[in-house]
Amino acid sequence: MENRKGKGATRQTTRPNLDSAEFRSSRGTKELRDDSEFAARLLKEQRESIDRLDAILIYTLGERFKQTQAVGRLKAEHNLSPYDTVREKSQIARLEKLAKEADLDPLFAKKFISFVIDEVIRHHAMHTK
Repeated sequence: MENRKGKGATRQTTRPNLDSAEFRSSRGTKELRDDSEFAARLLKEQRESIDRLDAILIYTLGERFKQTQAVGRLKAEHNLSPYDTVREKSQIARLEKLAKEADLDPLFAKKFISFVIDEVIRHHAMHTK
């Protein structure tokens, strides 16, 4: 119960327990349809957000690979090894830390960045041959 004041008078109202079976069964078809429509709109918005984030990821990876390809060419021109295990370990540790800060599974982040690094090394090795 909640006291609400209006024009000097106090009235008591109760808020329904939205999780109760009694409340759920008391709602009519229109409310259920409205809930379904709301859920459909919300789902559409969330999927659109995911689609935008996917696009950001793809374009970001594209830009990242452009930079690593430039590094690969530089290494090839100067007869440098395509492998830099010290940097790889440092990057993995740094990104695992970022993953924790971003509330992302660090193991997933480690697997993901390891895959990206493997692809970069493969590209670098292609330039040194």
